Amino acid sequence: MHANNPLEKKFWGRVSITSAMSELYFSKDSIVQNMIHEFKYRGNKKAGHFFGNMLGRSLLNSNRFEVDLIIPLPLFIRKEKMRGFNQAEILCDGIAEIINKPVISKNVIRKIFTESQTRKHRAERWKNVEGIFYINDPKSLEGKHILLVDDVIITGATIEACGREILNVTGTKLSVATLAIAAS
Repeated sequence: MHANNPLEKKFWGRVSITSAMSELYFSKDSIVQNMIHEFKYRGNKKAGHFFGNMLGRSLLNSNRFEVDLIIPLPLFIRKEKMRGFNQAEILCDGIAEIINKPVISKNVIRKIFTESQTRKHRAERWKNVEGIFYINDPKSLEGKHILLVDDVIITGATIEACGREILNVTGTKLSVATLAIAAS
């Protein structure tokens, strides 16, 4: 993925991102929406792993993502237990297989339950995610270039909130990869 792509532009002036990319565009009633729902809401982890591999190949081929470790955007523990998995973690496992970097899934914690962002307006999304993330072991992230991964990005509010916490750790750099970005 090239520099100054739509995902990178989402973060301009908001949070310091080294590189960012999305593999697909997500729009209502599209095949992409159906594929992601199959993975996320119907528990098709094999599809998620496939998507992670696909994303990993794109990251590798771009030569723009020289990261040290991969972190899935965390779900609140109760939501993860209800769903049975964190979809971002499944994507990370697929990415890691391709780019050969470790996945760290329990260091960044979502400490507050938030309602789904899907039906919220832009301002409501920002307010909904303020202060909801916590770094359990900041020392283990010091000086690292971190790839933060999520499934779908709409406004970027959740990634930004999590990314700010990560960037508060000394010497960290942040890149972002998502399976899909909402089409404008």
